[in-house]
Amino acid sequence: MGFHRRNFITRLSLGVGALFTSPLQNFAAKVKKEMDKNNPILQIQPMGFQWETSDPFLFCVHHEDDFPKGNAVMGPATSLSGRSLGDDFIVKDGFRMYHGRQVPGFPGHPHRGFETVTVVRKGLVDHADSLGAAGRYGNGDVQWMTAGKGVQHSEMFPLLSQEKENPLELFQIWLNLPAKNKMVDPHFKMFWSEKIPNVLLKSNNGKTVKVEVIAGNFGKHIALQAPPNSWASNTANEAAIWIIRLEEGASITLPSASKETNRNLYFYEGESLDIDGVQIGNYKSIKVMPTVPIEIKATKGNASILLLQGKPIGEQVMQ
Repeated sequence: MGFHRRNFITRLSLGVGALFTSPLQNFAAKVKKEMDKNNPILQIQPMGFQWETSDPFLFCVHHEDDFPKGNAVMGPATSLSGRSLGDDFIVKDGFRMYHGRQVPGFPGHPHRGFETVTVVRKGLVDHADSLGAAGRYGNGDVQWMTAGKGVQHSEMFPLLSQEKENPLELFQIWLNLPAKNKMVDPHFKMFWSEKIPNVLLKSNNGKTVKVEVIAGNFGKHIALQAPPNSWASNTANEAAIWIIRLEEGASITLPSASKETNRNLYFYEGESLDIDGVQIGNYKSIKVMPTVPIEIKATKGNASILLLQGKPIGEQVMQ
């Protein structure tokens, strides 16, 4: 996904950056100005296809496609006319083909010097790589890949069902590696959905909160072990990837972390949140102070949030 996806993002930013950069900057500046300096919210920004991240994270993208019924070759059982096949990142009829021509997805491409964490919420991914590994995962599974000194892999989205639609939703998150580990041997690890810790909490009003702990610790709940050379493998780095789902009216208080830690929340599903008294609308990223506990409440509709946090590596980025 590295070279091709970055090329797409570069082209997109050149084409529409002038239209949107100024309004987005004005929006962020206005929100920041209105916040009291003692408020734990440091910044609020609208989110697009690619989400802005903070060190140690390099990149995060939210794929959400309403793929139709599949055909005999696991591609869409519908016309693909009018698409730029091989480079299709424009949503048409609810989905994109990305770099796929028959089956949507990302054919073979290289990565080096960082890690990819692929969190599949719905749908399936077919993986194959230059080390000879291949497999299928999805519907709650996570693949954690340390690219290290280099690996080529493909990620395709097979549309298995010919009787019903094949929706896909996933996050791809890139986590940097420290210089000493950039040239380690590649490593793959699967976090199967049934093994990932899921914490069920109840608010005072009886409403439900669920926290999926993909990386890091949430209270006494400890995530599966990250790959050995990952920045997340050392708990002192306070790296965390959580998916927080709140029933309407439910609330949760995030525990504090050390002052060096970068903490970002991505509100990707729901209508509105209250974070320490600040009302926040749908599809916003929120950078918050890590050193104080923060209360989050779903004020209108159920809400889903991706949390990314960790101490910065502060080194050169190699991709």
